[in-house]
Amino acid sequence: QREFTQKKTFTSWINSILAKHTPPYVISDLYTDIQQGHLLLDLLEVLSGQHLPREKGFNTFQCRSNIENALTFLKSRSLKLINIHVADIIEGKPSIVLGLIWTIIFHFHIEELARTLACTYNQPSLDCSSAVDSSPKASKSAKKSAKIKERWKMSATKALLLWAKEQCSLHGSINVTDFKSSWRSGLAFLAIIQTLRPGLVDLEKAKARSNKENLKEAFRIAELELNIPRLLEPEDVDIMNPDEKSIMTYVAQFLQYSKNLPESEEDMQEKVREALGWLAAQEKKLAKLLIDTENEPYYQKCKEMMSFMETFNREKNAFLPVLSSKQSEAELSEGQKQMREEWDKVISQINEWKAKLDQMLPSPLDGIEAWLQEVERLQAEDLPDLQDPFKAMLVFREIIVMFKGLMDCFDSHLDTLQSFKNEDENNMPLVLPEKLEEMKRRL
Repeated sequence: QREFTQKKTFTSWINSILAKHTPPYVISDLYTDIQQGHLLLDLLEVLSGQHLPREKGFNTFQCRSNIENALTFLKSRSLKLINIHVADIIEGKPSIVLGLIWTIIFHFHIEELARTLACTYNQPSLDCSSAVDSSPKASKSAKKSAKIKERWKMSATKALLLWAKEQCSLHGSINVTDFKSSWRSGLAFLAIIQTLRPGLVDLEKAKARSNKENLKEAFRIAELELNIPRLLEPEDVDIMNPDEKSIMTYVAQFLQYSKNLPESEEDMQEKVREALGWLAAQEKKLAKLLIDTENEPYYQKCKEMMSFMETFNREKNAFLPVLSSKQSEAELSEGQKQMREEWDKVISQINEWKAKLDQMLPSPLDGIEAWLQEVERLQAEDLPDLQDPFKAMLVFREIIVMFKGLMDCFDSHLDTLQSFKNEDENNMPLVLPEKLEEMKRRL
């Protein structure tokens, strides 16, 4: 399944690149078409903008020579080609071909895009003087360069993930922790589309739809409205363990789209001023609401909060492009820095309010909510980047033990939640039905 998905995704990606070739053309069978070497050279020429040496014929010697030229070019860019040999490509060996294409995608597509996010997310960048020493002494240290490349590879993946998280964080509880199961529901794709092009997506309706319906809608809108090639199908993603590389390849296209969005300096400043005014109004509204509902019962507090959040989420759509600006801290104007600070401040106040309400849940829901938050925290936690495999295994075992301990309570919490009678002695609801549904969904 994974090999099939990668072949399909990588073939579609290659065709989207070859559409820019002169003349443009498409391939149908990656394993067969790659054997002559011309496909590799055409692909690399479009991606690099360089003219590469090639043999024009198609006999065995010429095909071998073209593949060697492509691999030599990749090695000249300090790319590791582990166990990738000319003979295996000529034979069209699936694992070797897919490994080679992924190396090309990662270097020319994902790394290049994520490089622009490096400063924003405090990742080591190959452009930073701290990462690369251009002195004569350093030029002879190929091993050092390779280590920097390897570190950047991890950082590029993390930068892309952080960018995706940032786009989704503007839409409530859509949590992205990886390039696998986080995308299965389709909500993360739809949230990114809504951030990039507000108004194209109704996320509230999406939450009530099936995974396949959401994925189908996201891929359709991305293709028609954002001109993003449809690299995936719903059945590729709505499975237990979707392919990480295929999802990364597709998500990177949304980052590419965001980079191409035009924005004049004057328009940006005006939008920043409007966003600042709106954020200041939200802060005042929130402060007043907290005072007005201080002596209200829990149920009424929740109703007021839901009403506030509905309005907040609806109004913020107009400001999403400016709030999710991809500029680094150094590139921001004073107004943009102030806007980011105000946004973080308002979101922090909303989260504090939500946390207080969660603590006020009637028993036994308060205990289940605390348990859910602990499980979610553990799931979202990044594993430490340990070079020592023994230490890494010990840390991983500790996390597994903690997780197993928490999951011992799963069945009892599920039973309690499903049998919870949501009414007081006066037959009035104790909590909002939406809160109960949210807890069941999270469980």
